[in-house]
Amino acid sequence: MRDIGNSTAIQNMLHHFKVSTDDLQKVISEALSKGGDYADLFFEHTFSNNISLRDGEVNRASSNIDYGVGIRVVIGDQTGYAYVENTRLDDMLRAARTAAGIANMPKEQNPINVTPLTFNNYYKIRKEWPDVSVEDKKRFVQQLNDRVFDLDRRVVKASVSLTDSTSYVLFFNSQGVLSSDYRPMGILAVSCTMEQNGSLESGYASRAYRKGFEFLTLHLIETLAHEAVAQTSLMFEAIKPKGGEMPVVMGAGGSGILLHEAIGHAFEADFNRKNVSIFSDQLGKQVCNPHINVVDDGTVENARGAINVDDEGVAGQKTYIVKDGVLESYLHDRISARHYGVQSTGNGRRQSFRYTPLPRMRVTYMESGNVPEEDMIKSVEYGVYVDNFTNGQVQIGAGDFTFFVKSGYLIEKGKLTQPIKDINIIGNGPQALADITMVGNNLKIDEGAWTCGKDGQSVPVGQGLPSVLVSKLTVGGE
Repeated sequence: MRDIGNSTAIQNMLHHFKVSTDDLQKVISEALSKGGDYADLFFEHTFSNNISLRDGEVNRASSNIDYGVGIRVVIGDQTGYAYVENTRLDDMLRAARTAAGIANMPKEQNPINVTPLTFNNYYKIRKEWPDVSVEDKKRFVQQLNDRVFDLDRRVVKASVSLTDSTSYVLFFNSQGVLSSDYRPMGILAVSCTMEQNGSLESGYASRAYRKGFEFLTLHLIETLAHEAVAQTSLMFEAIKPKGGEMPVVMGAGGSGILLHEAIGHAFEADFNRKNVSIFSDQLGKQVCNPHINVVDDGTVENARGAINVDDEGVAGQKTYIVKDGVLESYLHDRISARHYGVQSTGNGRRQSFRYTPLPRMRVTYMESGNVPEEDMIKSVEYGVYVDNFTNGQVQIGAGDFTFFVKSGYLIEKGKLTQPIKDINIIGNGPQALADITMVGNNLKIDEGAWTCGKDGQSVPVGQGLPSVLVSKLTVGGE
């Protein structure tokens, strides 16, 4: 198993990028030469591959390599940034001078005491993706396609995609923090189309993990095939319900999109530092029922949003955003942490070396309560049960959100009745949080291929939820 989070791993990564600690010191010194308060270097080398199947055969494959270093200089609340797509010392020094241009008070830099960062490894790999042949990957892609067609004669089309990536990361800053990480990712997704009495419906299933080739198993193939076919089959029976304000029971797992869209972004510290978020003045205050705990966690093993160390050299950690109903912490990068006089929560993340880090979610979930899901459903006279989502969005300032529900059920007189499909859930984040009246005993972390966009950057994330009852949300239906 690969060394991660120790001095041996750091030395290997320095060798990988063909740089020395002396080189790092020189570049940092150049970055601070005009008087910046802080500077850091983010090295990245990413290999990514994709294999796609359509119309019964693998007919598309692609690979990409990304390599370079980003150099950031911070003075006050301002940031200078430059990157270069190689790690030659002369080019890095030129980029450092560009980033340094944000400051204009030259000063001499003293040598930095280098402190290697150690941390836990939350994505242990048994077989690395670069060691796997295309033929070995194709075998699983073809098996998933064939299994979808085997399960139901109504299937007329299927598409399968397998994406893997491997990232080498090295970080150094003007505080002397030196860290490295080796980040795997595997994503397997399938969509299918079925025909019944002249009508067409489609369904989708995916799994994404920070794992190596061991991620692909016959059990995974079986699970995804059954999910995609079952979801599609249900659509033939589903209706669009009558819209309006009503109770909503959100099923465990993917309903974590409620946390991500409705409140998660509003807890990111940059929005609060700039007084954009509706929670900017709520730190330390009661924001929901005392039985609610909301967590953002980089330590969920093998989760898509897990991070051993963030993109600012801060070890992965578990952060309580809401504890016993009280807003306990924002999600911090180094800049916001300095502003608030606290430690970074390890949420400084970026899409690649071409971008500056921002406070971003990792794996966001609500801890379990003590209510069985069936008791929530029994308590609802008329409402909806939802558990399958595609996307969402939020207005950070107002807290208003909407997300799209692929499927669910009507609740009538305390029972699940008619399947429903293609509705929107609309609400206000703080109000929705306050309107959660029951929390289930069945927390589930969703393992789908969730990606979060912010300020033009996309990063992998995870989300989870036990079943919850929200006393009222607006359902957009017929």
